[in-house]
Amino acid sequence: MCLDERIEIQECLSKGMTFKAIASRIGKDPTTVSKEVKLHAFEYKSSYTKTSKTCPKLLKAPFVCNGCSKQNHCNCIFPRRKYSAKTAQKEYETTLKDSREGIPLSKEEFYENERIISEAVKNGQHIYHAITANDLSVSKTTVYRHIQKGYYEISQIDLPRAVKFKHRKSKKEDYVPKGVKTGRTYEDFLSFIQQNPNCCYSEMDTVIGRIGGKVIMTFQFINVDFMFGILMDNKSAAEGAEHIRQLKQKLSSAGFMFSQVFPVLLTDNGGEFSNVFAFENDLSGTKETSVFFCDPNCSWQKPHVENNHTLFRSIVPKGYSFDDFTQETVNLIFSHVNGVKRKQFNGKSAYDMFCFTYSPELAAILGISEIPPKQVIQSPKLLAHFIEK
Repeated sequence: MCLDERIEIQECLSKGMTFKAIASRIGKDPTTVSKEVKLHAFEYKSSYTKTSKTCPKLLKAPFVCNGCSKQNHCNCIFPRRKYSAKTAQKEYETTLKDSREGIPLSKEEFYENERIISEAVKNGQHIYHAITANDLSVSKTTVYRHIQKGYYEISQIDLPRAVKFKHRKSKKEDYVPKGVKTGRTYEDFLSFIQQNPNCCYSEMDTVIGRIGGKVIMTFQFINVDFMFGILMDNKSAAEGAEHIRQLKQKLSSAGFMFSQVFPVLLTDNGGEFSNVFAFENDLSGTKETSVFFCDPNCSWQKPHVENNHTLFRSIVPKGYSFDDFTQETVNLIFSHVNGVKRKQFNGKSAYDMFCFTYSPELAAILGISEIPPKQVIQSPKLLAHFIEK
């Protein structure tokens, strides 16, 4: 279970949803959700706690106070129990890390290896040489880790090369500065929609493949459930700004105005959206579109694009790398996604609704083509089919 799913569980619990409803929302079994909450819920006492007894409500589902109306009231005298997504994720990562570490040797074998390697290093030998020359059943990485943890007589200062290298600095991802979001918060968005009830806004998000690899910026027309994607090399602000500029040029060349297609954009706080003026301003620098940002860790504020990603994930499972994708690959995937018949449209597809509301020409410019209903593929088989072609 990933952090996004845990955040979804926390938000659903605060709304009083059942385990069955939560499981349906994140695509898990209700038992899995129940175990997750029970395992990672933590108990704490507030200033109002007067007894050590357990609240009767905590003896039945959902076993936590997240959705209780009395959780912040002074008339609740019982200890509180809460489920926190960040705490649960941290506990999971700690457990995962601990399960992968350890010393898979007997006590005698470990100390014998330690003696041999320590003596070899003191004689100026390198770790790999000491392991190979003595035919030890341990890897070089394990030895280095044990030395760092202080399990050996020698330390890092005794290793001639280890002290010469500094830890590489990891490059921080771009983020949306707080100042940029002034006047563009989710509250500002709700106020704007209230004043402009007939405005058809679109939601933006980014789908990640391999960590550090290519990503796909997605756009969702909420009125027709139509989605298309733009393949990007990374999640940087420069990459997002460049691709949105190319999209504006493509629309302009075909006689469409970006502001008419995307009058309002709602997105999250990803760094790829931090150059807000690239999204809001036209090619001459004049504002033509309004961009608003959801609150941090509140994916439910843009539910349409999040829900439609499930159709994308039916074809491209989580963890699947996009590095071998081209824009044509992305266009094909979303053409099949938009070709799925929708119940809310009385059997019409998102492509049908988009062409009726906008035009087939605009759909083609966005890279989406019509897929005959009987040829729609909604599984990873589509990728194999595309590669074969």
